[in-house]
Amino acid sequence: MRVLLFGATGTIGKATVRALIAPGHEVLCVCRPGSGADLPDRAERVEADVTSAASVKAAFEAVGKVDAVMSCLASRTGSPKDAWAIDHAAHVVILKKAVAAGVPRFVQLSALCVQKPALAFQHAKLAFEDQLKSSPLDWTIVRPTAFFKSLSGQWDRVRAGKPFLLFGDGTLTACKPISDRDLAAFMVACLDDPAARNAVMPVGGSGPAITPHAQARLLCAAAGVPVKTRKVPVAMMHLIVGGLTLAGKISPRLAEKAELARIGRYYATESMLVWDGEAGRYDAEATPETGSDTLAGHYAQMARGEVGDERGAHAVF
Repeated sequence: MRVLLFGATGTIGKATVRALIAPGHEVLCVCRPGSGADLPDRAERVEADVTSAASVKAAFEAVGKVDAVMSCLASRTGSPKDAWAIDHAAHVVILKKAVAAGVPRFVQLSALCVQKPALAFQHAKLAFEDQLKSSPLDWTIVRPTAFFKSLSGQWDRVRAGKPFLLFGDGTLTACKPISDRDLAAFMVACLDDPAARNAVMPVGGSGPAITPHAQARLLCAAAGVPVKTRKVPVAMMHLIVGGLTLAGKISPRLAEKAELARIGRYYATESMLVWDGEAGRYDAEATPETGSDTLAGHYAQMARGEVGDERGAHAVF
């Protein structure tokens, strides 16, 4: 297929470029003007500012006919302003231009956490999902669980001899973390999978579900240090969020920090597994698994210096 890929320069985007190239798809990567992002030799660079309808229209006109649009595009911080600008508005522009260009297929990377929305970026993603579902295109929405990089933020502190921080007793939440490579392969497979047509596809990694307490043991083993943990009361996060929320009423900067604190609290208290609304609980068994990469293997790569902390602006996660 000839695929126009948005968000091609992020960590998931780069993996998706490689996953598209491997079976022979022609990949057209949308990059910010002047970004200078490195792309594989077989990927074609297309410049566009996704916040500009005119720029996105020009990109579609420049590439001509494509068989599918894929988007790994996401807001950098999850702040309300950023989320509604990128997770919603930019995607609405992309969708409208795709429809106008006669693109038949759209594969969207979303997030599993939108099934219990409490944050601005989750509501922004859901608002776009609704528009995609009502569009005339064949669509697939992929909702992955936690990324390996999101569970690697304590690497440096543990290597420095500091304890791994656990919220509550370390078993409040669980997830089936997924690697960039396995997620990218899953998304690419959705392009021509009949079961993925007009479907929401939750997906986790190779499994089984793992708690933060178990993550601490894996990370410490890879770092070659004794397992040391420190429990942080969830009530402390409530106090921080409450204080920043009050301060945010008089300071836009603190209001944004309050939202970031809410994001941190959400991920500390909610599992990244399929939510069973009828039972009122997360269901590990109902969370699909894919791929073969493991979190333990990722930590081993970090120990060898093969990968680093790639969270960037998402470090709060």
